[in-house]
Amino acid sequence: MQMPGQSYSSGEWLVQAGSEEEFVSRWTTFIEWSLNNAPGAESFVLVRSTENPRRFLSLGAWENQGALEAWQQMPRMQELLGHCRELCEEFEFHPYTLAAS
Repeated sequence: MQMPGQSYSSGEWLVQAGSEEEFVSRWTTFIEWSLNNAPGAESFVLVRSTENPRRFLSLGAWENQGALEAWQQMPRMQELLGHCRELCEEFEFHPYTLAAS
């Protein structure tokens, strides 16, 4: 059940032209590893802009802020995130908390 204050991670990605499918593959590997190895990781989605197919938005749900922060400190997380970022012209990370659902 989603509760106000639940933690979320968000990434805004602008992928290099021609690298979109490789990016999706790398992001999927990154997230599968996260779900299997990061305590408190609940779910992740990656959506693609219908206006600009190079632009993606990712959203991850976390049990709590501590779980999100612990994941960010994991060396393997940083490595897999780096593999995704290699294919991007722009990347921004933002933490959020649930306001309503």
